[in-house]
Formats: sequence, C-alpha cells, structure tokens
Amino acid sequence: MKRRAIVNRLSQRAIAATGVAIVGGCQKAQTQGAKGQADSSNLPTIKWQMATSWPLSLETIFGGAQVLADRVKTLTNGKFIIEPRAAGDIAPGLEVLNVVSQGAVQAGHTAAYYYIGKSPSLAFGTSVPFGLNAQQQNAWLYEGGGLAKLQEIYARKFNVIQFPAGNTGTQMGGWFRNEVKTLNDLKGLKMRIPALGGQVMAKLGVTVQTLPGGEIFQALQTGAIDAAEWVGPDDDEKLGLNKVAKFYYYPGWWEPGPTLEVQINLDQWKKLPPLYQAALETAAYQSNTTMLARYDAQNSQALEKLLKTGIQVRAYSQEILEAAEKASFALYD
Repeated sequence: MKRRAIVNRLSQRAIAATGVAIVGGCQKAQTQGAKGQADSSNLPTIKWQMATSWPLSLETIFGGAQVLADRVKTLTNGKFIIEPRAAGDIAPGLEVLNVVSQGAVQAGHTAAYYYIGKSPSLAFGTSVPFGLNAQQQNAWLYEGGGLAKLQEIYARKFNVIQFPAGNTGTQMGGWFRNEVKTLNDLKGLKMRIPALGGQVMAKLGVTVQTLPGGEIFQALQTGAIDAAEWVGPDDDEKLGLNKVAKFYYYPGWWEPGPTLEVQINLDQWKKLPPLYQAALETAAYQSNTTMLARYDAQNSQALEKLLKTGIQVRAYSQEILEAAEKASFALYD
C-alpha cells in the first residue's frame, strides 16, 4: 500500500478513535496499575541503565524517561530500578536504538524517526509531515493497531520492544538567523531538521543536518547552520536558541504530534517477571500523557518570556507551506 494512502487512512481512523483511545487507555492503565501493586516480596531486585537522546537541561523531555523510571520503581516496591542517563553518557543521542538493539544497554528513551535510515517505517512511530496530531497519534497507536505493527517491526529487525513514552504536541517551525519569506529564501540554507521533515526540506533546497539537541546552540552560534528546529518555546528557551537566532517560525508542519518512546532489548524484556513487564508498560503510558500535559502547560509561559527578549515570531508563507505539503505527499507516494 502506498504511503499516501496510509497517511490518509490513519488520519480518518485516528479522528474516529480518539474518544475510544482516551477511555480505553485509562482502563488499561488502571488495570495494569492494579497488577503493579501486587505483592512483590518474592520477586528479584533488578537494576537497568537507560540511554536517552536528551540533555539533562531539558527536564520535560528528559523527564519523560525519569517519570517512567520513578513509576516503575513505585509499582515494584523499589525492586525494579531504571536509571535514565543523559545523551552522551552511555551512547550518543542519535545512537540509542543501536545500543539497545545490540544489548549494550537494557533500555533507551528516544524518537523512532532518528532511525529511518534503518527502516523508513519508523517515521510513523514519531510523526510524519502533515500527519497526525498528538491525540490522533495516540488513537492510532493504542486503538488503531499502530503500536502492534511497530512492535512487529522492532522485534523482527532490531530485537527490541517499544512503547509510547512521551509526546511534545505540535511543535514550532524552527529558529532562523534571517527571515524566510519565499522558497528562494530556503535554497542553500543549512538547517538542523531530522527525519522526513528533513527530506522534505531538502527537496525545497535546504542543506539538512541532523544534530542532537545539546549541539544545536553551538552550531547556530558558530554559523555551522543557519536555522534549526527542536521542540517548542519551553525547550528552545532552555537551550538558548533565542540568543543565536532572531526569527521564530510556525507551524512545525513536519511534527504535528510526535511520539517519543521507550525501547527495550527484547531478550532483557523476556527475562522480566510479568509484574515488571506490566509496570513498565503502565509507566510508559503515564510518561506519554504526562509529557504532553507538561508541554501544554509550560509552552505558553515560555513563549511570553521569549517575546520579551525581542524575537520575531513569523508564520511560514503560504507558498512555503503549499510546496512543503506537495513535497511531503510526493515522498509518501
């Protein structure tokens, strides 16, 4: 089936399934939570390391891994301990899937679309340009068969099982050192933007780079890149991107509702007692919903602070949006 048809069908199904996802997801979390509160006195003490793609300074996105770890510890009466580590501590931020797949670390917290070079289908695990928002993405994953299909791919290709464990909500459209009003303004521009969004930008003439979040400020400051996207006001302000680029664009059409995920080495997963597996799945669900709520609560306040620094918020022109949409669906075909 062509990717354009997949995107269209996903959108239709997700809209219809959103209400079901909310109710069903809550019921699942309650059921698994009850399991997690069962007696664990005879269960083993297990300690895992978790590689992540995030710097410690971004407490909301890194916090997705910490929320998961804290919940697992609580549900297992302190017997299953997971220690999230910042990008670069165990592995580079864009190598998390590799080290989890190899068994070098038991688990990771990252974004699936960093690894589309290994399997293009992983883009759907995070977000695709002009695709699903956060609610629709959750509906597809939890109630539309999306998670099951992705888990089949991960198991077959990477010896990994994954669960949604965070969502940033619709993102901003990036920081630019100069205004971009037309398609001509994009040509030759050096921009940090990953995954399919990067492939679309490349079709529009942009020179694309993929960098971990912790490296974006320096790249903009030194002129190694002319523009960069990350998440939104809360994270972007913490990274100091407003200090090295003046123009802040919207919308982030390449990431309408990006899911982050916990990736677990499948051999390690199979060794866990069922109660610990249930605790991990429940904790991932909590992390998924908590991160989205935190970004929604914090972004507006952060944007107010950014505006006081003199940045200029701009909307992408209709010319750029139409060209990006056309290039996106050409890519799906």
